[in-house]
Amino acid sequence: MKRLPPLPALHTFLITAKCCNFTRAAEALHITQGAVSRQISGLEAHLGYRLFNRQARGLNLTAQGRELLPRIEQVFSLIEEALDQVDAKPRALQIKAPTCISRWLLPRLMQWQKERPDVPVRLTTTSAHTVDFRREDFDAAVVFGAHPGDFTHVQHLFDEQLTPVCSPSLPFSNPLSRLADLERHMLLHPTLDERDWTLWLKAARAKLSNVEQGQHFDTMDLAMTVASQGSGVAIGDWSLIGEDLSAGRLVMPFELRVRTGAAYYFVHPRGASIPSPLQDLLDWLSLQAAERRIG
Repeated sequence: MKRLPPLPALHTFLITAKCCNFTRAAEALHITQGAVSRQISGLEAHLGYRLFNRQARGLNLTAQGRELLPRIEQVFSLIEEALDQVDAKPRALQIKAPTCISRWLLPRLMQWQKERPDVPVRLTTTSAHTVDFRREDFDAAVVFGAHPGDFTHVQHLFDEQLTPVCSPSLPFSNPLSRLADLERHMLLHPTLDERDWTLWLKAARAKLSNVEQGQHFDTMDLAMTVASQGSGVAIGDWSLIGEDLSAGRLVMPFELRVRTGAAYYFVHPRGASIPSPLQDLLDWLSLQAAERRIG
C-alpha cells in the first residue's frame, strides 16, 4: 500500500490552493510563511510532482495540482461531515399530548430522560384531544377519546376511570363517610361543565343539589391541585393520579371508580416501520401504563 502523505500537509495544500499565496495561507493557518513553504515542498517531494508554479507575482496550480484539489476538498468535506455526525446531539422526539394526561406523563418522561439520555423527548401539551399528523409535525402523540381515530399504529395505554378525590385532611374536618356528605363540600369540576360529576353520581345512584354550584377549571391538573389544598372534592381520573394517591396528597373517600368509555392511546403517523428510539419509548410507556392498570 502506498504511503499516504501527512494530513496537515494536505490541509496546507488545500488552503494554499484557495489563496494561491504563501503569505495569506500562513495567516489563515496561523503559522509562518516559511512553514507553509516547507510543507508544500515536502508534499511535492512525497508525491513526486509539483503542485504549484512559483512566479514573481504569486502562485498558480500545475495540471496535477488542479486535478488533485477537488479530490482533497472532498476528503476534508467527508472528514468534517463524519465529525459533525459523531458530535451531533440526538434529535429530540416530538410528542403531542392533551393537558389532562400531563399529571401522569410528565413524571414518566422525566424518568425516561434519566434512563435514556440518548433519546431526548420534547413534549407539547394542548387542550386538543387528538392530532392531525398531516398538518402537525410530531413523531407521535397521545390522544384521548372513545376511539383512537384512524392511525397506522395505535397502542392503548389505559381507560378513564372517574372517582372523587380530596385532601386527606378534608374528611377529618368534615366527614365523608356517606355520599350525602358531599352536599357539605365544594365540588370541583375538571372541565367547564358538570359531565364528570354527573356521570359518577349516576353510577353511584346518588343525587346532589350542589353539583351546579361547584367550581369549574380548565384542566384536571388545576382541579387536582386545588383539591390537594383542601378546598373541595374533585372528580378525577384514577388512572392519572397514582402518584398523588401514593404520596398521600390525595385520597379517595369512596371506592367506586366509573369507566367513561374513553381511553388514552399512543398513536404514530407512519407505517409499520416505527423508528427504533420511538419504539423504545412506546414500549417503556406501555409498561408504565400496564403497571397502573394492574394497580
